Amino acid sequence: MRCPYCGHMETKVLDSRDAEDLAVTRRRRECEKCEKRFTTYERVEFLDLMVRKKDGKTVPFERKKIEVGIHKACEKRPISHEKIEETVDEIERDIRKKEGTEITSTEIGEMVMDKLKKLDKVAYIRFASVYREFADLNEFEGEVKKLLKKGAEKIEKKD
Repeated sequence: MRCPYCGHMETKVLDSRDAEDLAVTRRRRECEKCEKRFTTYERVEFLDLMVRKKDGKTVPFERKKIEVGIHKACEKRPISHEKIEETVDEIERDIRKKEGTEITSTEIGEMVMDKLKKLDKVAYIRFASVYREFADLNEFEGEVKKLLKKGAEKIEKKD
């Protein structure tokens, strides 16, 4: 494993743990040259899943795109990297559970929004504003009002 700090190829594994679902192995490593520590995640790579884009093109599924989108939405929010990884894992697992080898980008976007809505409302609004391409402040405001209304309904049900 190449050290992300100095590029040295020799690292040692300090700790190795399997995730709850056994789909991911988390490893703490230390570079033998600069002695800095870093974490790696090892998972099985599936190559057969395809994504149908809005324009009709079909492209290979890339987990990294979901991860980048969620990281951007969660920027400067109190959400750990581990929680983001866990959320991406859940989304990928849900995608792979579906029948067939093709899924639409719209389905993936909706899955991401569902997970973000439960994880962090601000991150959800950030993602939704880009994903749904809000044209103006009114659309943005409408989405916030929906969230506030659902939150109020939940509070009323508890009482």
